[in-house]
Amino acid sequence: MRLRSGLLIGIFGLIVVLLGGWFFTLATALLTYLALLEFFRMAEFKGIRPATKTTLFSSFIIMISTYLETIGLLEGEISNSILPICSVGICTWLLLQPKPGTISDIAASIFGLFYLGFLPSYWIKLRGLDSIIGTNQGFISLENLSNTTGLHLTLTSCFLIVASDIGSYFIGKSFGKTSLSPISPSKTIEGLIGGISCSILLAIFFAFLMNWENPLIVGIIYGISISLMALVGDLIESMMKRDAKIKDSGTFLPGHGGILDRIDSYIFTPSVLYYIFIILKYLN
Repeated sequence: MRLRSGLLIGIFGLIVVLLGGWFFTLATALLTYLALLEFFRMAEFKGIRPATKTTLFSSFIIMISTYLETIGLLEGEISNSILPICSVGICTWLLLQPKPGTISDIAASIFGLFYLGFLPSYWIKLRGLDSIIGTNQGFISLENLSNTTGLHLTLTSCFLIVASDIGSYFIGKSFGKTSLSPISPSKTIEGLIGGISCSILLAIFFAFLMNWENPLIVGIIYGISISLMALVGDLIESMMKRDAKIKDSGTFLPGHGGILDRIDSYIFTPSVLYYIFIILKYLN
């Protein structure tokens, strides 16, 4: 059951990434919607009463506005205003409740919007990088990617996250002795090294495959960045589950737990990667 669920998740992810556009945007919005429900469920285990419906709606608006920005139908300044405006709306909603919200209610609601609304929206920006990066020459050459820059970067990033997870699991299971963090006792430093190594090797392969300038250097930076951000996402979710005293965020996926358990490694990655490439664009 676990293998079947994993394959279905992988196939679904591959299809929506390849399709791009509204398919990718709505799929991202759906996954984050379900994950946000699980996050609020964890918060409720702690006695917190977040603004669930308002935050869910705000998260959806962020996703849609991000996509409209990438295709040029919405100005960047307008799109960037959605997060603060929605944050004010959430706080106002909590203020108007019969029983006023607490600091914890506000914090969980705003963090939920940022964590599972704003940060995942960068996958949509990354997928739509074609019109931003173009075909500049320089530290990274993107001339052979033509109109598929965003597609290739999104796919390779997802593959690197998978490679990092697989490497850390098997190396950690075989050679792991030194605990990495009390947040997740099963994770080891040896596993971390194995995950980073697998991510780097695959990143270097992709760098050569796509004819980037300085493929070794770029592959190392790319691989390390992806692996570390995936680890941060994993540990953050583990920390929240530990605090809520639950094993899995949900039961949506047989053998895998909840949606948030599956996408935790993908939450912090796109924003960091997106700005790395934007910075490199301006350095060219």
